[in-house]
Amino acid sequence: MAAALSRALKLPGKKGSELGEYDPLTQADSEDESEEDDLVLNYPRNGLGRDSCLGAGSSKLRGGRSGRLVGADDEAREDEEEEEEEEEDEWRERLPSKSRQDRDDAKGTQYWSHRDSARDRGGEDRGGGPGPLGGSGLGVHGADVEEKRLRVKNTVRSAFFLVPLVTAASLVLLCAFLIPCQKGELEKRPQWERALGDARGVTPPALALWDVDGDSVDDVFLGVTEWTNDTHSTRGNKVYSAVALSAVSGLVLWKKVVQESVMYIQCGLQYSTQPQSPVVLLIGKSVLMAVNGTTGKTLWSCLLKDIESQAVLLPDLQGDSVPDLLIATLPADQGLALSLTLLSGRTGAKLGHPVPFNLTGQGKLIGPLLHETQQGAYYILFGLGNVEAISLRDIYFRATGKPPITQALRRKDAGWEGLKETNSSSFIHIYRGSDEVEFLLPLVVGLGNNHNTLDTASNVNSSKSDWVLVYGSSKLSVHGSSKLSVLRQKDIRKEWTFNSAPICSQPAPGHFNDDGILDLFIQHFAKGIMKVLVVDGANGHLLWSAEFVCPRLVLETSAISTSTGRSAFLFWASDPITAQKNGTKTTVSPGVAAAEPLIRKLFLLHPAHPTILLELTSTTDTAVTSAVSYQEHQKDASYITVSSRPTPGSVPGARIVKSMSLRAAITKGQIVRLEEGNKPGGPVKPGVFEVNKFFRGLSFKQ
Repeated sequence: MAAALSRALKLPGKKGSELGEYDPLTQADSEDESEEDDLVLNYPRNGLGRDSCLGAGSSKLRGGRSGRLVGADDEAREDEEEEEEEEEDEWRERLPSKSRQDRDDAKGTQYWSHRDSARDRGGEDRGGGPGPLGGSGLGVHGADVEEKRLRVKNTVRSAFFLVPLVTAASLVLLCAFLIPCQKGELEKRPQWERALGDARGVTPPALALWDVDGDSVDDVFLGVTEWTNDTHSTRGNKVYSAVALSAVSGLVLWKKVVQESVMYIQCGLQYSTQPQSPVVLLIGKSVLMAVNGTTGKTLWSCLLKDIESQAVLLPDLQGDSVPDLLIATLPADQGLALSLTLLSGRTGAKLGHPVPFNLTGQGKLIGPLLHETQQGAYYILFGLGNVEAISLRDIYFRATGKPPITQALRRKDAGWEGLKETNSSSFIHIYRGSDEVEFLLPLVVGLGNNHNTLDTASNVNSSKSDWVLVYGSSKLSVHGSSKLSVLRQKDIRKEWTFNSAPICSQPAPGHFNDDGILDLFIQHFAKGIMKVLVVDGANGHLLWSAEFVCPRLVLETSAISTSTGRSAFLFWASDPITAQKNGTKTTVSPGVAAAEPLIRKLFLLHPAHPTILLELTSTTDTAVTSAVSYQEHQKDASYITVSSRPTPGSVPGARIVKSMSLRAAITKGQIVRLEEGNKPGGPVKPGVFEVNKFFRGLSFKQ
């Protein structure tokens, strides 16, 4: 009887393997919990199933050996429950006088004992080790392990839900905000406008670009003329100065007042002792001054008379590790007595005396230009109407009377020396004919009107390239014409010749087709019409042409390298003259064409869409000079213009300097089609969406 009572009450002294009394509610709860645990824990997820290493033991799937053991345990459990039922009945018969409260307490004890036993079996089934209370892993430890497992599973399930949700939300945010923000950044690119000095006429002022404040963006240097009311000044009522402007904000970095008008500004000369302070040359009619590009402080100056050219960067002639300079002077009262003067790049001192040349021919000054042959010998190209070449070592010997000091002057090129007509002559005839030479420039992309730098890197390609030669009768004559040729530097022979109407501005070399050879963009004016052409650099054939209402403006075209491998061309014009369906052209009357148009437009042409122009901006100002500045990090370029803004009355107009980001301007540009709609059987014209997508994805590079 004591044994039966002990089994019924599940005293601590009994073994934990006995199940106790059968109670329907308890058994149902235990079975439900067991089934729920099996459903949860049998589902493997990231190694947190039954085969995980969270417990000391290891259990397999129910289809394995442990599955069979579980079946045997269930049969043994049923036998024990039957025996306990029989003992319970016997106990009830023997204790009929027990109160209802005692029986309820006993049932409660059996219920909790049964729960602990079931949990114990569950822990053993899941590989739990012995618990701190003894037996087979009973107590708080098993409950804590089970609770930790459930928390881990819930965390994993939450992660599987939240990770895709966060990813989708991130994509939505990128699509909704990133693209508009990128457009906003383009609109915040450096764009500014500043009025500096007064303008009378359309004479181009001196303009140069170079980074002097260390922000990786080329700053702007400009020659400025201002009118004052000071009649007692020795210079009259004019004040001349050179101004440096920040390319980012347009603010004045420094301003230097000089004695005469600045004709040329050149940048980039470097001293080995001050590598972070580039030297800027200010060239007037009678003085050449070197200033510190960062502060504007004078470094040295050299007095010359009748300066007629920019300075030419030479190799080191003295052995002081600083490149030297050459400059041309042309007195107005001495006919054709052109002189070349050598200067020290470090001190500005003259190297010897000026070397005069009596030239035959007439016209404007050509050069001087430096050319390095394939054998490493140096020659200077220059002339008046014609083009001559002379060895740099001969100039140095005539100026100083000394033999060459550095290795750069000792080299000779037998091929070029053989081009001399006689042994007594020092000249090599590059071009000599009845037609005057208008332009001679190295065939280098991006050279244009901004070729005023003195750094060695930018002069390497230009001193080793072929040349573009433009010559012909006067462009002012009624029946004038021009010839465009490419001269090969190896033998000075013409590669090809293209006949055209008088070419009014310097050609712009750039890549229009995919043959890797530079093509040429040219423009000319006739009878109130401006015609622009692109000539194939390989054979001289016409690649592209268009006509516009003449803007009464002569401004050089800028060729800019793009990410597509081909160049974009920027030029000023008025409204295009397009062909109509009936074969006629939209034009204007002669009286209107001769009048100066009120609106001038800046167009961008890219060879990927030759029938489409992008109008970037329009203005009533008269642009007189321009330059292009690159921003490598932003893959962008700034278009710098100097314009004359008209004012009412006799008051001189203001000189306006303006910087415009090209990528920002493209996003606001207007599409201009040079042809009408699709022709029957012809190629389909690109749509607006396709054109906008192409131009807005365009980037620029040096």
